[in-house]
Amino acid sequence: MTVIKDAAVLVTGGSRGIGKALVEELYERGAGKVYATARDPRTVTHPDAVPLALEVTDPASVAAAAARAEDVTLLINNAGVAVRASYLDSPMEDVRRNLEINFYGPLLVTRAFVPVLERNGGGHILNIHSALSWLADGTSYSASKAALWSQTNSLRLRLRSRGIAVTGLHVGYVDTGMTTGVDAPKSDPRDVASAALDGVEAGAYEVLADDVTRWVKSKLSGELADMYETLTR
Repeated sequence: MTVIKDAAVLVTGGSRGIGKALVEELYERGAGKVYATARDPRTVTHPDAVPLALEVTDPASVAAAAARAEDVTLLINNAGVAVRASYLDSPMEDVRRNLEINFYGPLLVTRAFVPVLERNGGGHILNIHSALSWLADGTSYSASKAALWSQTNSLRLRLRSRGIAVTGLHVGYVDTGMTTGVDAPKSDPRDVASAALDGVEAGAYEVLADDVTRWVKSKLSGELADMYETLTR
């Protein structure tokens, strides 16, 4: 079981959205130190957080963060991007950008911090997925989250014997800057953060943070037309 009280935690993308809510919730639960990363650490506003510069796609930046945060026992891979890049029409660099940040980014960070967690006696990794890990939306964003889900499942198996637990958080629309233009029900970031950390403390393999996500997962074993209504038209 992972104990958050007094723990040292690193949250990628910790200056806004779900990341900012996670930083706030971690301190509410008594975390001893929270490193909140951002490309520009000046955007980290929590008075107790330790701002840390990090570009998750840059190996040198990732290595520097791991060297700085040597006491971490809980790593939260939250940093992400949502580029509306369609497979057929968008520039390939936009298609790749989702994969670079949402899949390769967490992998680079995880590879750098696994030795840190091991030196500290083991620990926990929380990866932020999406309901779109299981539901294609016609863009490489959902592909990147599906790939991250697979990565998380593989890492959970590989790291278990090394004393590191792995939890995946799946969530639908959250009321953050990323969904400003979305006209649909949205979860409160603090509710999502609370559910995620409940899962970490309980040792859950997965956390489904809202009804939309639970509905999507419930359809995975059914017919494709149950998830994609346009197939029936």
